[in-house]
Amino acid sequence: MTSSTSPARIELTTDRLVLRAWTAAEATAVQGGNRSVHWADDFPAEGDRVIAGLLGANPAWLSEHGHRLIVERDSGLVVGSIGLFWPPSEGTVEIGYGIVPSRRGRGYASEAARALAAFALAAPGVHTVVATVELSNPASARVLENAGFELEATENDTARYRITRPDHDRR
Repeated sequence: MTSSTSPARIELTTDRLVLRAWTAAEATAVQGGNRSVHWADDFPAEGDRVIAGLLGANPAWLSEHGHRLIVERDSGLVVGSIGLFWPPSEGTVEIGYGIVPSRRGRGYASEAARALAAFALAAPGVHTVVATVELSNPASARVLENAGFELEATENDTARYRITRPDHDRR
């Protein structure tokens, strides 16, 4: 994974993906149902529409540690989104992600989650990244396991996963 910076923007690059910040124009387009030629045919998914609608009310989600679009390097198309629900609380931040159906099963979600979790764990004051998945969605649990997260607990219909900085004492 590599990082590149532009004015207040950090792109994360993996073998097959670029994770880059949303623009205000993209959020507006998603909310308004306007299509971009730079999007996969089935982007945005419902989760992307929800995030686009919340970006204005949550400016920290547009910070360098906020939400990003997942861009397939080979095609240059947006194929999903991933983000950290910033700011952290007591050293912990939550991650959420989604890949459009046409690109699922390729390992993109795990690749993106691994990269964003590593980036988050390098941030000052962050020692743990967590994610909650519905037990009825085993594919999402596999995403987290493949990204290096460990099952922390299950409760009712959900499972909570975590990845912790190696030098953090989990007491």
